[in-house]
Amino acid sequence: MRSPSFRLSLRPSVAAHLTGALAARTGDEAAGPALALAGFAAAGSTSGAAALLACVTVAAAVGGPAFGALLDRSRRPGRLLSGALALYAAGLGAVLLGLGRLPFAVTALLAVVTGLTGPALSGGWTAQLPGLAPAGRMPRLHGLDSLTFSVAALAGPALAGGAALLLGAPAAVVVAAALVAAAVPVAWALPPADPRPGGRARGGRVRAVFGRGPLLRATVTSVGCAAAQGVVAACLPALGARTLGAPGQGALLLSVAAAASLAATALHARLRRTVAAARVLWGAALAQAGAWTVAATGGAGALVVAFAVAGAAEGPQLTALFAVRHEETPGWLRGRVFTTGAGLKITGFAVGAAAAGPVAARSVAAALLLAAVLCACSALPYAGLRNRRTVRATPWEHRAVRGTPGARRSVRRRGVLRRSSGRP
Repeated sequence: MRSPSFRLSLRPSVAAHLTGALAARTGDEAAGPALALAGFAAAGSTSGAAALLACVTVAAAVGGPAFGALLDRSRRPGRLLSGALALYAAGLGAVLLGLGRLPFAVTALLAVVTGLTGPALSGGWTAQLPGLAPAGRMPRLHGLDSLTFSVAALAGPALAGGAALLLGAPAAVVVAAALVAAAVPVAWALPPADPRPGGRARGGRVRAVFGRGPLLRATVTSVGCAAAQGVVAACLPALGARTLGAPGQGALLLSVAAAASLAATALHARLRRTVAAARVLWGAALAQAGAWTVAATGGAGALVVAFAVAGAAEGPQLTALFAVRHEETPGWLRGRVFTTGAGLKITGFAVGAAAAGPVAARSVAAALLLAAVLCACSALPYAGLRNRRTVRATPWEHRAVRGTPGARRSVRRRGVLRRSSGRP
């Protein structure tokens, strides 16, 4: 029988939060292929579709820090998050209406504006979790939150493809926008933010937080792996044509990775004692490096195994990344850190996909080996580190107003997170 401490009792607010996050993230995952299909149908070329998709993703590098700063300053971050979701959904509709009716440059500009709020669909939701549950439940919620990413990655492209097949490419964009819009009421109902500490702690900067070793290492590792995933995504049509019979069949490999990620994340969330987050981060990066090396050898069987291993490593890695961000970031900077991290990952993916194009045109195997090298290099920040048994106060704990309830809760929460997540 499970112990009472192992069971996770989802309060309605937590369940609604996870449901809203799942809907928004599924819509985001569906938006990419939906825009690509709609752009191809309107422009009649793959270059137009790729340009439209690139406009949406590259804008995340600017939108992440800007939206995060607004979240941290907002007394009701849920209201701001709901506005960002509504803007994203409306932007998808505007891009759809502009295709074939407006000059492509204007439509691309609409896609850029839409992409500015993209990090809100990932990091914006996760940053609000600590306000909905006790600190002792956060390790389990990290797993459940990352589980929504895996489900969205599996369901989003399938919904977009099914809608395009049955009703046409514009219907796929409508489905993506509707899913994002469905999460607006949930975001609106999120509770207000805790009061920020006064004094100099109010002036914290993102660079001070990313200057901390654990958070910086986790960010570098996650962005490096995201860039590798972009490289692999650029190789999918060639992989499908070479080993599965048709370029479009390459997308099936993403379903294999998403299913493996879903299973691994669910298993990781049910473990009584989890591995230290740092070990999961670098171990998952090395596992993905090995997977892409196997994929470079060719063969349908090797590809399926490689994508399954990479997906199984990606799920727990995301859970560990969330744990590090929650643990190493003060509450009044959490929105900025999560949305900035999400924007960096999206940009890393886009840069990886763009860089892989010329390489994949000459050799798909060389591009896959490039992905393996990127993953292996992303684990280097953890080289030579030793486990530490002491819990040291963070800079914001030193700067916090002495004796304030918020400061005491921050210190207690950080200690509970470390003990619950298995970190020293």
